[in-house]
Amino acid sequence: MRVSVIGGSTVDPDDYETAREVGRLLGKRDHEVICGGLTGVMEAVCRGASEVGGRTIGVLPGSDRAAANEYVDVAVATGMGSTRNALVVLNGDAAIAVDGSTGTLSEIGLALDYGRPVAGIDTHDVAGVEAVETPEEAVTHVEDRTQSK
Repeated sequence: MRVSVIGGSTVDPDDYETAREVGRLLGKRDHEVICGGLTGVMEAVCRGASEVGGRTIGVLPGSDRAAANEYVDVAVATGMGSTRNALVVLNGDAAIAVDGSTGTLSEIGLALDYGRPVAGIDTHDVAGVEAVETPEEAVTHVEDRTQSK
């Protein structure tokens, strides 16, 4: 399964570690991580997945693939700015949101519009998002919801 992980580009150390653990769990369970490819939650989830041999895909807002964080395996330059948010969630089978601001909120809305299950840790309180406390709960939720389709 491919999981879109979305969240803030600047995060506190606790949210960074939470996203990193999400990445580790996804990588250990042989899921691909797709994200926006830059800093904050995006870097943390890619770092965690990379630490356990997981595969990471970064869908970048700009036209330079080299702008991806160092833990991205496959960088996709779009030149689309925040419009690329649709591509991030459309290419995942499910989404996990960690923290985040308006960009994350737009990705949550798009994921729900596309019928993707969404788990959220310390993020927006939106109908359709399963609020969870831990990375384990987030990964298990999206696995269970994706398998039941």
